[in-house]
Amino acid sequence: MPRIHARRLGRIPYLAAHRLQEALVEARAAGEVGDTLLLLEHPPVITLGRGAKEEHLRFPRASLNERGIEVHDTGRGGDVTYHGPGQLVAYPILDLSPDRRDVRKYVRGLEEVMIRTAAHWGVTAERIDDKGYEGVWVRSEGLGDRKIGAVGVRISRWITMHGLALNVRTQLSHFGLIVPCGITDKGVTSLELELGEAAPTVDEVMGILAPIVAEVFEAELVDAEPSELERRVLADLSLPA
Repeated sequence: MPRIHARRLGRIPYLAAHRLQEALVEARAAGEVGDTLLLLEHPPVITLGRGAKEEHLRFPRASLNERGIEVHDTGRGGDVTYHGPGQLVAYPILDLSPDRRDVRKYVRGLEEVMIRTAAHWGVTAERIDDKGYEGVWVRSEGLGDRKIGAVGVRISRWITMHGLALNVRTQLSHFGLIVPCGITDKGVTSLELELGEAAPTVDEVMGILAPIVAEVFEAELVDAEPSELERRVLADLSLPA
């Protein structure tokens, strides 16, 4: 059975996490490291995927920067999304070769991770397959469809990067700065909004989500110390390993 090495990185800037991902992708392709799962939060940041439209930013980039929110173009799929404190971000660096080369299956696997994680706290999250929307949603007749988890991936040489973002205790008002994923007629939610005071912390959700990742992708989860490569990259970025 393959192994996935889980790393809890705390709250780190988006570009730092992106650089670490790129280094791990190269090392994974060279066989220097195994499959890795990065678990973290970001300071407030808006990212635009390859298919993003600039008009899906409701404010100019300079105005967003003045509010303390970074804006970055990125190579993942999808449109515009927001990351910030209280949101659990998971970046799997997995080699899908030789027998997992199915992009759609991989994306659905990430969705399944969030569905099972939300279910652990009694929140029913699901896909909206009939509309072709990615990510997972909480649905009700009274409040409509509200997105609780997003997916955006990039796969190069069948090595994955980017991943999923699950709203735990996220400041949902920040989603009002964008048109989330380019969808104008649906809202956003979080475990906190659905559960109130019973909502878990991000660290608690990490502890549940990580083994679910291993379960969905049929691997053994290993909580291990950062590799020498990770220590070097994080040191270059002046971040604790």
